[in-house]
Amino acid sequence: MSDDHSDADDAPPIATDGGSSPSADDLDENVSHRFDRLAPTDAERTVEGRPSRATVLSWWEERFGIPPATFENHTFWEKGNGKLWVLAGDDADPSEVEAMGATVLRTRQEHWKPTTDAVQRFGHLATKNVIDLDLAEAERFAAGEDQDIERWDGDWGYLIAAHELPRETADDADGERAILGVGLYVHGELRSTVPKGRRRDL
Repeated sequence: MSDDHSDADDAPPIATDGGSSPSADDLDENVSHRFDRLAPTDAERTVEGRPSRATVLSWWEERFGIPPATFENHTFWEKGNGKLWVLAGDDADPSEVEAMGATVLRTRQEHWKPTTDAVQRFGHLATKNVIDLDLAEAERFAAGEDQDIERWDGDWGYLIAAHELPRETADDADGERAILGVGLYVHGELRSTVPKGRRRDL
């Protein structure tokens, strides 16, 4: 089986009630080489196909249970065709720089995909669509391998893959949950999307 799924996408975008959205005829085109900040709501969008901040926050909450307040002190930007970035703070003007912050989402397609950086940074707050892997499964996932995991009875699509580390002492109720990355779950199979440059032995 192929293990190269690092650029696939399978989590559906969530619509929000932000008032009447502008029609395609009223919107500008995306400038792929420039960072542009996401509009607060769909009604305030000025670029065709670009999600609003409200839509992005709703997606994280609906898909993974990560509350919007998590991103209260962050701004979202688009550069390229559907590549969203997150930046801590509110005062930056990164319109002329090549890179900043961290990529968080791939959009502008039928299904959205969270990035490895995003889930490793914010995934510890997720309350749903997290698949816990045992040590052998976690090692295979981190190595970029696909594997059959029939026990999962939640949503298909993009999941956060995690592994519970051993308890440090006998008094600890649970071990720490380590966030491994993003997996695509379809037809009983978990496909690792860990980028080739990030794959490693645990």
